[in-house]
Amino acid sequence: MKKHTKVNELLTATPILTEVTVKGWVRTFRNNQFIALNDGSTINNIQCVVDFENTPEETLKRITTGSAVSLIGTLTESKGAGQRVEIQVSKIEILGDSDAEKYPMQPKKHSLEFLRENAHLRVRTNAFGAIMRVRSTLSFAVHQYFQERGFYYVNTPIITGSDAEGAGEMFKVTALPFDNTPRTEEGNVNYKEDFFGKETNLTVSGQLEAETYAMALGQVYTFGPTFRAENSNTSRHLAEFWMIEPEVAFNELADNMDLAEDFIKYVIKYTVEKHEDDLKFLEQRLLDEEKNKPQAERSEMSLLEKLNFVLENNFKRVTYTEAIDILRNSKPNKNKKFQYLIEEWGADLQSEHERFLVEKHFKCPVILYDYPAKIKAFYMRLNDNTEPGKETVRAMDILFPGIGEIVGGSQREERHDVLVEKMKALGIDEEELWWYLDTRRFGTAVHSGFGLGFERLVLFVTGMTNIRDVIPFPRTPQNAEF
Repeated sequence: MKKHTKVNELLTATPILTEVTVKGWVRTFRNNQFIALNDGSTINNIQCVVDFENTPEETLKRITTGSAVSLIGTLTESKGAGQRVEIQVSKIEILGDSDAEKYPMQPKKHSLEFLRENAHLRVRTNAFGAIMRVRSTLSFAVHQYFQERGFYYVNTPIITGSDAEGAGEMFKVTALPFDNTPRTEEGNVNYKEDFFGKETNLTVSGQLEAETYAMALGQVYTFGPTFRAENSNTSRHLAEFWMIEPEVAFNELADNMDLAEDFIKYVIKYTVEKHEDDLKFLEQRLLDEEKNKPQAERSEMSLLEKLNFVLENNFKRVTYTEAIDILRNSKPNKNKKFQYLIEEWGADLQSEHERFLVEKHFKCPVILYDYPAKIKAFYMRLNDNTEPGKETVRAMDILFPGIGEIVGGSQREERHDVLVEKMKALGIDEEELWWYLDTRRFGTAVHSGFGLGFERLVLFVTGMTNIRDVIPFPRTPQNAEF
């Protein structure tokens, strides 16, 4: 069987009147003569010209939008406008028919909601083909960045008995029967009779386990699925998403900031260089979408300008305390334009505050650090010499234009006694995390890490506005289709 050539290779080939075989899906078929063929390797179609006078009528009828075909023909220079090369077809084989009346992905504009309902087919559209190619390259760049720098890839558990964030919004994992659940004498579920002999959940983060490995291998990273049972039906939340979490022994907070900034710039730069056509298409898509918005809601920058903005600017490093002062004295706050007004130190910043700092005040990506201990997780290192009631931790968040927080991280609390006190204050069971505390008992050392929600990164790079559109099959409240 003759090997077929990918469309992206044919479009950049020098036409030397050679015979080629191409396989793909029909996007359009015009005048019984011109097939626009796409095989997923590029956003661009290749034009294939059919000799309709010498092609059986039955075959021509089967060349419909969505059908899969194999074509053999001669690659030649194109006489028509809009393409450099085309294929003069000599042989057509229909690999899979597609009923033109029933095929959902017709060559017209579809709403994003309609495409979500057809998530199994939406990747055949230009927009979703581009998004998923970009996602794939970003994923590869993540591994390449860490592997080139001597990090070890660690697979942390998906089923876990610990809640890394103390959030409590976790999916339970059980093999107990729902219709006859075993109970204790007190009437509670008897997890001792469950598969693992204890209460278990789907992980919200691989961080705690990654920390234990960093304390032996030096520098590690995880990149895997995480789960939140947060009943939040917004454009920024998923119940199942992917997290990138590096952990580095002997790194302090400043080192952690350096690593996160360098990492983000690397993966974005790598992807921009690989996907010029896809990103130009997504940029135009975003411009068309924003034409329907009021001027005040439109982005000040195009997609590629926004990406270059991140690549070309040093991230501004600002303490939480400085940020609160800026926000408290800002016009939107004084004029009560913020939905959540900033009145005092200790407030948990919302997306509107984060975007104001990035887009209006500093006009560059921002790293906020030294947050109030009360609004951050138990494992973050307590700063020394802070005022009573105003204790801060060595936490950092990276804020991006159009998206708000994209990275959350910290220097971890390496002191055993301080960590135990923090856990007691928050009601976290020491016995449940005995193994985590062991890393502070045996050879503890300063270490730091961060978490980056991969879909938020894909959202930023593609210019999409709903996180459900940057993962193949989104899992959200009341939706586990496909």
